Amino acid sequence: MTENWRDDEEYVSYIEDLLATDEVQRLANYTQHMNSTRLEHSISVSYNSYKLAKQFNGDARATARAGLLHDLFYYDWRTTKFDEGSHAYMHPRIAVKNAEKITELSELERDIIIKHMWGATITPPKYKESYIVTMVDKYCAVKEAAVPLVDRFNSYKARLKREWN
Repeated sequence: MTENWRDDEEYVSYIEDLLATDEVQRLANYTQHMNSTRLEHSISVSYNSYKLAKQFNGDARATARAGLLHDLFYYDWRTTKFDEGSHAYMHPRIAVKNAEKITELSELERDIIIKHMWGATITPPKYKESYIVTMVDKYCAVKEAAVPLVDRFNSYKARLKREWN
């Protein structure tokens, strides 16, 4: 996870009210991508997206806030099934409804959250900030799942090398 986000005063000022809510803190109770909680994942997506939005002259505040709220749902996505559609389709809509209970969302923030599963869903994002969060979400998911596995593999490989030398 991104550790240095706490040292970025501008970033913290954008999300601290959301982080203080029980609704966002509850995300710490759910595993997201094998080796991270949903809260850790959401902070990583939020902070990395915020930095890119700043770099590309986007709305860094909306990107940070929507990035934090993009997975604001409370179920295990591996086991919960919906009649109305796939998890990829349903959870952004659930996240928007949950987010609207704790803060007012702009049209941009709503688009970021709803469209962050583009690629697995049909409708493309409308704004560059939505594309940023979409791509950063995929990057973080792969990193969260793969890095610990690569570390374990490298540890195993080093142990074998020691044993055979």
